[in-house]
Amino acid sequence: MKYKFDFGALAEYWPQFVDGALLTLEMTVLSTVSGLVVGTLVAIGRRSENKLLSRLCGAYVETVRNTPFLIQLFFIYFGLASAGLRLPVVVASVIAMVFNVAAYTAEIVRAGMDATPRGQLEAADSLGMSLPQIYWHIILRPALERVYPALTGQYILMMLSTSVTSQISAEELTGIANNIQSNTFRSFETFIVVAGIYLLLTLILKAGFWGLGLALFTRRRRLGTSL
Repeated sequence: MKYKFDFGALAEYWPQFVDGALLTLEMTVLSTVSGLVVGTLVAIGRRSENKLLSRLCGAYVETVRNTPFLIQLFFIYFGLASAGLRLPVVVASVIAMVFNVAAYTAEIVRAGMDATPRGQLEAADSLGMSLPQIYWHIILRPALERVYPALTGQYILMMLSTSVTSQISAEELTGIANNIQSNTFRSFETFIVVAGIYLLLTLILKAGFWGLGLALFTRRRRLGTSL
């Protein structure tokens, strides 16, 4: 093998790499925040005593978790377009990411909710707390603190999954890399650089989630429990 690496050929494309990385982060932040909200509501719906609502939420979760993200992306982008609703590439990508990550979030949050001791619920009820108060103070907040590491891991995986959106021409990091390697014919160098950038983004997100966890979950910080 006499292949000679030439990373200098990529020097002029660094602004495009940066733009792709920024778009990847933007899509990740939007899908993370929206996915957490939607997923939490779905988790509450799955625990509802209303059987119809519970089954609908369960069907959504099982459908998403048992179909590929790429198919979901194609359904939202190409399927809706064929029905007359044409969405911009980035909008369709973010909607697909929220649709996907919310289902996984729902199961993670539901597991945290189900771990709430029965005695705490009975104590809250005996104190006359309303159902919204019980959900927020006794169930939801401790549940989110309990499953926070699992949630952050899922959202980092979602960031890496943004690469799939390049299949509908989203100009995130992988999409940019495809364009650059087709122009330079330097596939090895291009994707080595992209792998390094993804690694850097992962470390940035991990540090960000760690700091956010320290700010949100002060009880763990006081107890010295790692996030």
